[in-house]
Amino acid sequence: MIHWLYLHLRAIAHALRRLASQPLGTLLSALVVGIALSLPAGGYLLLDNVSSLVRGVSGTPEISVFMAPGAGAAQVAAVDRNLKAEAALASYRYVSRDEALKQLERSGLGDVLGGLAANPLPDAFIVSPRGEDPALFDRLATQMKGWPAVAHVQVDSAWVKRLHALLGLGRSAVLMLAALLGLALVIVTFNTIRLQIMTQRAEIEVSRLLGATDPFIRRPFYWFGSLQGALGGLVALGTVWLGVKALERPVAALAESYGAVFALSGPGAVESAVVVAFAAVLGWMGAAISVRRHLAGA
Repeated sequence: MIHWLYLHLRAIAHALRRLASQPLGTLLSALVVGIALSLPAGGYLLLDNVSSLVRGVSGTPEISVFMAPGAGAAQVAAVDRNLKAEAALASYRYVSRDEALKQLERSGLGDVLGGLAANPLPDAFIVSPRGEDPALFDRLATQMKGWPAVAHVQVDSAWVKRLHALLGLGRSAVLMLAALLGLALVIVTFNTIRLQIMTQRAEIEVSRLLGATDPFIRRPFYWFGSLQGALGGLVALGTVWLGVKALERPVAALAESYGAVFALSGPGAVESAVVVAFAAVLGWMGAAISVRRHLAGA
């Protein structure tokens, strides 16, 4: 294990020396990778911010469970127990028919309701599911409709379905863009490693004459591609952060003009790590393909 770790540390040091020996080429390669990756990373971040904005403007979707007009206290208590036992619910509250009538009177309908002989409103439960998956809303609504003394279940999920459909379409477009640009970056790394192999042809031949194995010779090229990709990932994060900072004030001013409070959020620690790791994997893939293709003839 110690020997394996030593070999990889030595390969990393060799790759770092190669990157440092050609600063202009390293910088240009990192910029190419970073600018390309900033497009899908920025697109994903934009979708995440739009999703947060829409949720804040539209509020949390709910399910309204209306009891039958003749439902008694025992039947209301039975529905309350069923809701309490449902693990997929974040919260719920009971609204009695008298409380619902008072809410309508406070909303300015007191004159209309004063002419009624009796309170026509039913008892109800306002339910907030744990999550916003439309399938969860449909499952809960179907389940609640089968409960005794439940007359009607109203699902406030139409906008949730539209939002999920739009966000799903956006995520698919971002994934397609990431796949295409990822392929382009693999090709860039492939050509970079090919040039490295050609410039080190004599060094590789001498290493083989001294007894160096193919894994020993290949290892620095793998790390070269991975480190070059990781540098590109860092450039992509920097590009995204610059974009967030540049748009932060205009977006806040636009939201304020509509009476809303909203601030753009940049990538978090997990998202940043994913971008850098994804770029490093792309670099490793390009290096691995190039090494297998060109090192045998070096």
